Parts: sequence; C-alpha cells; structure tokens
Amino acid sequence: MNSEPNDLARLVEAVEALRREVAHLTDRVSAMEAKGNAGATAPSVAAPINDELVFVIAAAVAAFLGKRAHVRQIRLLGSPAWAQQGRVTVQASHTLAIKHGRSER
Repeated sequence: MNSEPNDLARLVEAVEALRREVAHLTDRVSAMEAKGNAGATAPSVAAPINDELVFVIAAAVAAFLGKRAHVRQIRLLGSPAWAQQGRVTVQASHTLAIKHGRSER
C-alpha cells in the first residue's frame, strides 16, 4: 500500500492551514499597529498574558530543560543589564579581519 498520496495530501493541508494562520496573524498585527498609531504616543510595554503565551513559554522551558516543567509565575522584567547583554552578544558575533592595519568586513 502506497501512503505517499496520503502523506502529500496531509502536507498540503498542513501548509494551507499554516498559510491561513499567517494571514490571520498578519491581519491581527495590522489591526494592532493601526490601533497603536491612532493617537498613542508610545506603545504599551506590558502585554496581556494568555494561555497561548503560557504554552509557548512552557514549551521553551521544556525544550531547554529536556523535561516538562510547570509554569507557576510569569513576570515581565526589564533592566539595563538585559539590553547590555543583548548588545554584547550581537557585537561579539561580528568578526573583523585585520589586514595591513585596516579592518575589512
């Protein structure tokens, strides 16, 4: 029994579902941007935490730890140290080749 047509049909169905989801998310982002630009001077920092976000965080923690973990508390923390570490990481990823006293990229 050849299962390739069934696999291909499921793949096409999954791709179409992803396309629909991306289109839906694009519409949501556009609406949020339009709402944010209609009178707000600065975007809001705190986003509402919904079940989907908790699932994503739990999945990331499980992937990192290698086992399932229970998310008990989520807090938005902002500090200059996080921003500085991000800049250090980005700057460290750049490599410069020094040749004849000049840097080349």
